[in-house]
Amino acid sequence: MAIRTVLVCEAQVPFVDGGAERLVRELAHHVRQHGYRTEIISIPFKWYPKREILAHAAAWRLIDLSESNGTAVDLVIATKFPTYVVRHPHKVTWLVHQYRAAYELCGTPFSDFEYTELDVGLRESIFRLDRQTLLESRRLFTIARNTASRLEKFLGIRAEPLYHPPRLGPRLHPGPFGDYVLSVARLETIKRVDLAIEALALTRSSLRLVVVGEGTQREAVTRLAEERGVADRVDFLGSVDDDRLVELYAGALAVVYAPYDEDYGYVTLEAFLSAKPVITAHDSGGVLEFVEDGVNGRIAEPAPEAIAAAMDEFHHDRARAASFGDAGLTRARLVTWDGVVERLVGEGAQQA
Repeated sequence: MAIRTVLVCEAQVPFVDGGAERLVRELAHHVRQHGYRTEIISIPFKWYPKREILAHAAAWRLIDLSESNGTAVDLVIATKFPTYVVRHPHKVTWLVHQYRAAYELCGTPFSDFEYTELDVGLRESIFRLDRQTLLESRRLFTIARNTASRLEKFLGIRAEPLYHPPRLGPRLHPGPFGDYVLSVARLETIKRVDLAIEALALTRSSLRLVVVGEGTQREAVTRLAEERGVADRVDFLGSVDDDRLVELYAGALAVVYAPYDEDYGYVTLEAFLSAKPVITAHDSGGVLEFVEDGVNGRIAEPAPEAIAAAMDEFHHDRARAASFGDAGLTRARLVTWDGVVERLVGEGAQQA
């Protein structure tokens, strides 16, 4: 069956615009560019109180996406939880992530799931639902090897990693190695922007830290900078437009990006496409699928002292920073959207 119409499924948290939301828009755009009639289908998602989780998953199960306004829908592409719960005879899943708080984050400070009877029961229900609905997919991909590994570990399901370039990719460019390191991330606990602030306080150089992003931890990280005596060396810019972000990447000495167990992390490839080395941590997950220690960045312990040492290294040896940045640029240029669309839609059509 020839594929002509495609729906891309999005679980949208109102007032949030993060990596998953940008991925959906980019995917739909590039599928259209390849000649398919494409729309985005969004249903709001709310994860608290926890009893809401399965109700929001049920909303996806209840809707009929087989046709719209008399036009048959040939293919649906599901992304993150709970979009893959949707019913469709030709469903392809490109998994951003499952409901992480019920999986690998359970038992860490980043999850509200506890080892109570109610929470254990809810986790088991989510596991059963995920296994059933993910296995309905004609083709199953993940956005990174880290996501695929979680899927196999918890559910015994194998999937193929399928990498994609960041939205700003075509606009990013190298620039001078300035006097600041750049952090681009939502200001949430799991992104660990506090690590960069703590590290800055331990550096032996005059480096500055430029922080791009908003989130619930804005007040906490601002207070932390004051407590560590580096408030005058940290610029909290909040959200910035694309033009500003491109230039911030171009003028940075390096990019510090050390989230906890990240799914993928656009920031890594954005830094590399700007020919900047990346400082990350050994538990940062998908970031490590691109960063090679001593080649295009530094993989440090998730501790302020280790991150500070990497910052100082690049400050004192800019030739090394430039060499690492060039290696990152070479790596990032291998990731294209053409391959993604062919695998998701082309092979999806073949299977259909």
